[in-house]
Amino acid sequence: MYKHVHRVMAKYNITEKKEKKATYRSLVNPTLMDEMKEKILDIIVMQKKYKDKDYSAKKLAEDLGTNTRYISAVVNVRFHMNYTSFVNKFRIEEAMTILVDRRYQKLRMEEVSDMVGFANRQSFYASFYKLMNTTPREYRLRHLEQHPSEKVKKEKKRS
Repeated sequence: MYKHVHRVMAKYNITEKKEKKATYRSLVNPTLMDEMKEKILDIIVMQKKYKDKDYSAKKLAEDLGTNTRYISAVVNVRFHMNYTSFVNKFRIEEAMTILVDRRYQKLRMEEVSDMVGFANRQSFYASFYKLMNTTPREYRLRHLEQHPSEKVKKEKKRS
């Protein structure tokens, strides 16, 4: 069993996640880290900066008067993920809302992807699948199967 798992991991180039103990994380004052966590949430979530494709960790650090290493440390320690995964999580949550909203049923995946801040459809699909274990399209279709009354009827073409 153990050998089989390692063969599969090697075949698909999957590596085991190793816990890295970054020394700078333990040097940051926990109170300052909590304050920075709140400031990050305010900018990324409340101000909806996650929707901005170009809003990088560098820009966030500049807005908060710090550096990317510190932003990275706070996001890693307080949210248990890296900056990209953190931002993508909010994008995916909004995409999930849009995908099941009647008003947006006619939108293509590229349009949904763009609305929530992804640079392209491929990164949208990859992030969505990583978080939800399904594609955005499958997610929408499953919702419509479970709630048929929400399906927007196609307009008939008049001749």
